[in-house]
Amino acid sequence: MASQSDKVAAFRSLHAPGRPLLMPNPWDQGSAKLLASLGFRALATTSSGFAGTLGRLDGSVTRDEALAHAATIVGAVDVPVSADLENGFADDPTAVAETVTGAAAAGLGRVLDRGLHR
Repeated sequence: MASQSDKVAAFRSLHAPGRPLLMPNPWDQGSAKLLASLGFRALATTSSGFAGTLGRLDGSVTRDEALAHAATIVGAVDVPVSADLENGFADDPTAVAETVTGAAAAGLGRVLDRGLHR
């Protein structure tokens, strides 16, 4: 397995002008493994897809659940994984920073979400 820093470097290298990055959203370990085996060079978690696997609506997953799910996806594949972490699960910058710290601990190379990326 590649190290987290190797995955970060690989993920950064995929962001090149004029070269589209196709990054599908697995909803569980099996779909992550399947998508990676098809040659996708990076994956991104899906908040709505994961919520659906729990029988819930999008927006109903907790931070701890999302981070645990992301860690499961990261552990299933050897490609970089980005995450949909909503708005960092908080409005307070300190709490958002805790989410980012948790994301790094889960093995995520970059946090892509509505609140932190824009």
